[in-house]
Amino acid sequence: MSQEYSYKPLYRTTRGGTVESLHFGAIAIVNAQGDLVAWYGDTAIVTFMRSAAKPFQAIPFVEKDGPAAFAMTPKEIALICASHSGTDEHFRTLHQLQQKIGVTEAALLCGTHRPLHQPTARLMADRGERPTPNRHNCSGKHTGMLAYAKLENAPLENYPDPEHPVQQSILQALGEICSLEEHEIKLGIDGCSVPCFAMPMYNAALAWARLVDPRALSPKRAQACRTITSAMTTHPNMVAGPGRLDTRLMEVTQGKIVAKGGAEAYQGLGLPPGALGPNSQALGIALKIADGDTRRRAKDAVVIEILRQLNALTEAELAALEDFGPTRTLRNWRKLVIGQGRPCFRLETRG
Repeated sequence: MSQEYSYKPLYRTTRGGTVESLHFGAIAIVNAQGDLVAWYGDTAIVTFMRSAAKPFQAIPFVEKDGPAAFAMTPKEIALICASHSGTDEHFRTLHQLQQKIGVTEAALLCGTHRPLHQPTARLMADRGERPTPNRHNCSGKHTGMLAYAKLENAPLENYPDPEHPVQQSILQALGEICSLEEHEIKLGIDGCSVPCFAMPMYNAALAWARLVDPRALSPKRAQACRTITSAMTTHPNMVAGPGRLDTRLMEVTQGKIVAKGGAEAYQGLGLPPGALGPNSQALGIALKIADGDTRRRAKDAVVIEILRQLNALTEAELAALEDFGPTRTLRNWRKLVIGQGRPCFRLETRG
């Protein structure tokens, strides 16, 4: 059976009382010991993590004491794990970090695009300012890779090359944390030109569980994971930006959830030990919407519904996050209510 038929319906829209559209996908929820705790769809589906891999791409640099070598703050560590919105604050923070490292944004090989934060894009247009690489959502990750290259005395000019020592070190660390051999991780080239990684949903969720519960990892790697997740949850605005799901989830839950999404409707989540109540186990969650959710109406709502079904959000937290879902009222151009969008799945568990 071809892989596309292994996905199951996750989200539907209705017009009147009739189902009009369906989004299919898959969910894997795994603990740090490797047990599949809950799922929906086929957790063996191989798909790209895209930017949900960014916290893991930072691990080798952090575990080799790179942040200390460049006097990086937790705010800057969060930014090297980010898909930031290109706000002026993101831009300034990147510039300051690059000064510490001894590089300029001209060294970034991520390309250039308009800021994701539309008010910033409009202000830049009013100022007659053209976007530069530091406005790119992946410029934090690329700055971290340049810092790692300098730390290792490796070449700077070809750091995105899959054979570059920085990329080889990242691949090795990712394989170890997700329990795959390096050759079992399928490689592609991301939108920002560095390697991106495809793996089974199960293994991605396992990596997220170990990120937030690294006790079984080596001491150095465990401390790197704690440094990264602490930075992300302490500075969630650096990880995404105003009004975006990753930032709002970490703001609202105050460190109870670690979140990092990726392109084509991929989402990684980590629930640290105790997030679901006293003595609860850590969980890693991987979600993929099969069609890429180009209209961005399904993934965020499904994330909220997963957390609701896990009892990971209080009523107050659900209310604070209601703009993302799980249920959305659909309106036409005259603002008339014409239907509803809502998740249509129930997580499966053993027993």
